[in-house]
Amino acid sequence: MPRFSIVVPSHGVAGRLSQALDSVLAQSFGDFELIPVCDAPDAPAADVVAGYAERDSRVTSVHSPPSAGLAGARNTGLKAAVGGHVLFLDGDDVLVPGALAALDARLSAVGDVDVLYFEHERTPWWEGEPTNPAAPLLARTPKGAFSPGRAPQLTGVALPAWSAVYRRAFLTERDLAFPGDHFTDVGFGGLVALRAERVAALRAVVVRHLLRRQGNRLGLPGEHHAELLDQTELVLTRAAEQDLPADRLKPLFEQLFAAVLKTAAHPRRLTSERRAFFRRASALYRRHRPAGYRAPGGSVGVQHRLLASGSYAAFRTLRAAHRTASRAAALLPRPRGLRTRLRYAAALRLPLDRNLVVYCAYWGRGYACNPAAIHAKARLLAPQLRSVFLVEPEAVGSVPPGVEHAVIGSRKYWQVLARAKYLVNNANFADAVVKRPGSVHLQTQHGTPLKTMGADQATYPVVAAATGSFAKLLARVDRWDYNLTSNRHSTEMWERAFPSAHETLEYGYPRNDIYCTASADDVARVRKALGVPDGKKALLYAPTHRDYATGFETGLDLAEFCEAIGDDYVVLLRAHYFYDQGSSRGGRRIIDVTGHRSSEDVCLAADALITDYSSIMFDYANLDRPIVAYADDWDVYRETRGVYFDLMELPPGRVARTPEELAAVFRDGSYADETATSLRAAFRERFCQFDDGRAAERVVRRVLLGEPPESIPPVIPLAERVPAPAATLVRS
Repeated sequence: MPRFSIVVPSHGVAGRLSQALDSVLAQSFGDFELIPVCDAPDAPAADVVAGYAERDSRVTSVHSPPSAGLAGARNTGLKAAVGGHVLFLDGDDVLVPGALAALDARLSAVGDVDVLYFEHERTPWWEGEPTNPAAPLLARTPKGAFSPGRAPQLTGVALPAWSAVYRRAFLTERDLAFPGDHFTDVGFGGLVALRAERVAALRAVVVRHLLRRQGNRLGLPGEHHAELLDQTELVLTRAAEQDLPADRLKPLFEQLFAAVLKTAAHPRRLTSERRAFFRRASALYRRHRPAGYRAPGGSVGVQHRLLASGSYAAFRTLRAAHRTASRAAALLPRPRGLRTRLRYAAALRLPLDRNLVVYCAYWGRGYACNPAAIHAKARLLAPQLRSVFLVEPEAVGSVPPGVEHAVIGSRKYWQVLARAKYLVNNANFADAVVKRPGSVHLQTQHGTPLKTMGADQATYPVVAAATGSFAKLLARVDRWDYNLTSNRHSTEMWERAFPSAHETLEYGYPRNDIYCTASADDVARVRKALGVPDGKKALLYAPTHRDYATGFETGLDLAEFCEAIGDDYVVLLRAHYFYDQGSSRGGRRIIDVTGHRSSEDVCLAADALITDYSSIMFDYANLDRPIVAYADDWDVYRETRGVYFDLMELPPGRVARTPEELAAVFRDGSYADETATSLRAAFRERFCQFDDGRAAERVVRRVLLGEPPESIPPVIPLAERVPAPAATLVRS
């Protein structure tokens, strides 16, 4: 039995069907059957499918007449399927590279679930940026398998059928099929969610939905819009029969009627019988409204109340007024809130403060990384400058004493952004920030790129959706005057990923200065602060974020690992900064340092590093201490995330693929032997070019003090640098 059955209806898409089929057959994960559904043996799509069936035994076509519609085609394909899980793919959509591998990995991780929901990308046919409408629905789902009641917003009706993979036995045992014809995804998705007992989510794009120039068939004018009410009634009736709890019924009711209200107000969809549509919708609303239900606030809430009362004339008037107000509001300045917009606009008319520097790191997470290192050096070399660090409200407590700060979104925040001569960030400032003539924007970055970044993510939709609008991204890049790099590899990759007219500064990363300036006393102080026992070897375990995973999972049983390597070691666990909000994952020999403000301190404390594909390896290499790459899912990561080079061909040290291999390199000492040392030396030659301990000084002199390039201190050669000493290991 194959792992997946992939059903592909083909009516009306013969010209684009090859793209869909190619996207499936090109997957690295090959345990599937592909079931194209053709109108008839002599249909145009059947000729296309025949060629694929001859070349690949996994392709088996079935037939469904056009009169049966999309629902009939999918049901026919479902009946022919024999795989463990079923995936529905429209004939003009594609699976992204690595999609099936990501689905298989996620299903293996969460176990036997009825439905695995995932994200999808909507791609305009010509111009415009992709969107990911499923992401908000999946953002708050539990990290493992869960019952639908734990994620009541996941009703199924707001997601297309091709935004999930279904356990085939679940569909057949519950006798679930696609109902009706038009808006069949609404009915099917709702019924599936009502009957499912265990579901899971994959926060990664699996399907790329290619929008048609002529638009969605369901958006065209016609009488078929009445079928939206049929599907709404079907789902709500089943929910009532099932006595659905109130916390699940409310979001189901709201999502269904959000679609109903959108159709009722659309001037081009209901060319006739608008009043009849509204009256029937009103009756359904009153019949199925949850007990004690309170309509949303604002204009949407008014629409709900008008629908409940059946006031069609008032509803029509309200929608006309709303469209007029929306067009007027679009002309206002960009920051949210009228008062904020006006204040920011007024501040932009004031002269630049040539002694004001604004810093921000990791979208306001606190005083950290390159901006913090530059700030500290500027206080010494340019004390005349006023510096303000931007932080989120919850990060205010992490700001060191004596460092002026502004809370993001506050009045002071917008004032300093409008007036500052210098703006320093390791990510990007908000889209609403205006690049004023005469201002200087410095992008410091926050790592060396192994995984694809910026515009290069466009060919890896699994992560491109998380990036958002590439047009907006490049607009933010256009504000940069300088971009900082720590090695020539970064210089080349940043130029590809962030094409613009800014100047590249090959000065090194200021945050890495400490790796060449810290003393043995500094290392001892940090280890004591982190709780590392005297005489123990500290292994830093720092895994990166997985775009195809939900929540933080180490991928390694640290307790078992500690037992396997002996009592001489303790593990410092530092999860990716996406996951520093959770509870401690510490233990007797596992010290959770995820929430520690400084990753540099954590690296200084560690005698060796274990990581997978995190950019921390490039920074840690400056210490010339052993590094082990734990690459248990490299092939999946490479396909779903995209990488700039093959880490397995140029590793920073020993590579382990399994927990047993990882424990073995520490038991036998090979993690620090001559082979490991040789690999690390080659890695350092390529990636530690400019990090010599004086990066912050170079940045301050060039950017904040305006010194000419020829007066900037040159980079010290790698062979002449003396990294900070390790606590328990002797460097080769």
